[in-house]
Amino acid sequence: MSIPTPILQVTDLETTFATRQGIVRAVDGISFAVYPGEAVAIVGESGSGKSVTALSLLQLLDPNAQTSGKAMFESRRLGAVDVLQLKEKQLQQVRGNEIGMIFQDPRSSLNPVHTCGQQVAEVLLWHQRIPKEEARERVLYLFEQARLPRPEQIYDTYPHQISGGQKQRVMIAMAMACKPSLLIADEPTTALDVTVQSRMLSLIDELRVKQNMAVLFISHDLGVVAEIADRVLVMYKGRVVEQGKVLDIFTNPQHPYTKGLLACRPTLSTKPQSKLATVADFMEEDKQGIIHEKKQQVYEPSLVDVVNAYVGTVTGIKQQRDNSQKPPLLQVEDLQVHFPIRKGIFSRTTGYVKAVDGVSFDAKHGETIALVGESGSGKTTLGRAILQLVEPTAGRVLFEGEDLASMKAETLRQSRRHFQMIFQDPYTSLNPMHTVGEAILEPMRVHKLYGSDKERRGNMLELLERVGLTSAHAQRYPQSFSGGQRQRIAIARALALQPKLLICDESVSALDVSVQAQVLNLLNELKRDFNMTYLFITHDLAVARHMSDRILVMHEGRIVEQGTPAQLFQNPQHAYTRSLLQAIPAGGPEAIVAAQEKREVLRSGIAQHQD
Repeated sequence: MSIPTPILQVTDLETTFATRQGIVRAVDGISFAVYPGEAVAIVGESGSGKSVTALSLLQLLDPNAQTSGKAMFESRRLGAVDVLQLKEKQLQQVRGNEIGMIFQDPRSSLNPVHTCGQQVAEVLLWHQRIPKEEARERVLYLFEQARLPRPEQIYDTYPHQISGGQKQRVMIAMAMACKPSLLIADEPTTALDVTVQSRMLSLIDELRVKQNMAVLFISHDLGVVAEIADRVLVMYKGRVVEQGKVLDIFTNPQHPYTKGLLACRPTLSTKPQSKLATVADFMEEDKQGIIHEKKQQVYEPSLVDVVNAYVGTVTGIKQQRDNSQKPPLLQVEDLQVHFPIRKGIFSRTTGYVKAVDGVSFDAKHGETIALVGESGSGKTTLGRAILQLVEPTAGRVLFEGEDLASMKAETLRQSRRHFQMIFQDPYTSLNPMHTVGEAILEPMRVHKLYGSDKERRGNMLELLERVGLTSAHAQRYPQSFSGGQRQRIAIARALALQPKLLICDESVSALDVSVQAQVLNLLNELKRDFNMTYLFITHDLAVARHMSDRILVMHEGRIVEQGTPAQLFQNPQHAYTRSLLQAIPAGGPEAIVAAQEKREVLRSGIAQHQD
């Protein structure tokens, strides 16, 4: 049997950036191969070099980047070529045609002045020179495959008019349009809920088997990686620290960094609201940059620890009892939010999208309620309507017994300090012109908290330390921080007003597993210390189970089921809830083997059909 030729062979890839502080080595001499029909996953924390590796291969980096090494690609048109040496005209023949790319952030990748359908059709018209009508039909088919609702309407819809998950599905359809021989997927399912994520992974898996397409899959979600990848590369600070078959990596990791990544991820077997492990629990780095594995020591509590734990337990029980005797902090009664559908040159209203359609629930003091559901189910709209950031069509929102909709504008403004929101994207919610210190100080000044600016500044510095940052960070701007650090800054800003209710809108969905674990630990700690109430909006059911006291399942603008995590996960009553649970990637050895067997059955069926 002849040895197959790799579709992509990367040798000693190195990417550096020239900065004011000197040369930053983002990718430090990595080598790997991807074969036809194979899926290779690259995993690692933010800043490990995963995305820079992908962007280097397609020459999509800033001018201050320097790339060296080789990346030999077997092109259908050009033959075997080093993509790092291709000129722009040759690259245009390869990008989007022979190498498809799904970018991490669809908001910055889609053109806001063209409809979603036009942008996907443009790829087909440019590379395949087919008639416009045929291109339109192909796009509608791709949208159907990507499970986009109302494909014909989405075709004529602009990116800002659809949800983040729907934008990501448009990007996936665009990457698949020309049936590439290599698909580079950079966090392709980060913004997707579990059912659509499952559908997209199945679609990518099916296409790569049918078309013998290779996949370079970049992700921080190890559950997803386990079920789609054949091999895994683990990256840390620009280097590959471990690589191997997916089953070997997940069942017998050798490097302490890999062990830490696998332990950080909350699973369905993780004890709810327990402290999650982080990478720092498994490894440490000396001054020379050499990584050492931490020895797992058996912890023996001292008498002081035992007393503190007892006092904490008694305090917690008393706090729960006091909370149960209080009236609900938040009451939502038959809340509705309808958006008009306008058509024609006179923008006549032809119907309504019922984003929130008669939702009722209440939240107690100190309770965490998780709100789960698919993209477009109305989760974020509900959260914004509760805070009066979106005007409800009907219904009431009572906060400590007061109807927010009936409040005068000034009274509502003063009340806003008691309910805050942590948005999904901390970068766009922080002003790039303000330092981190100013971002946290501003709300305290607006609401005239504390007696002087000196006191406010002291509180700001305490908040930074509380969320794991330092006083030195106060003088820096948001763009100089990582995604996880920016999310911590957003939490500190929300806490500055000492809120009673905190709405977390997909606040950890874009974070890698180690940073996610740190943020979830922080939120649980703050909840205990300040007796805060959380409305935790998420599409990750494992995270919802770990964080919540109660879960609300939302579908097409309505709450279809609610209960404790144990009730919903052990005995779901609604068919929609069961479909969500079935779509959760297990990530264990059994799931890995099952996914591999499924691919082999599909390959065998295709081979028999061809014969």
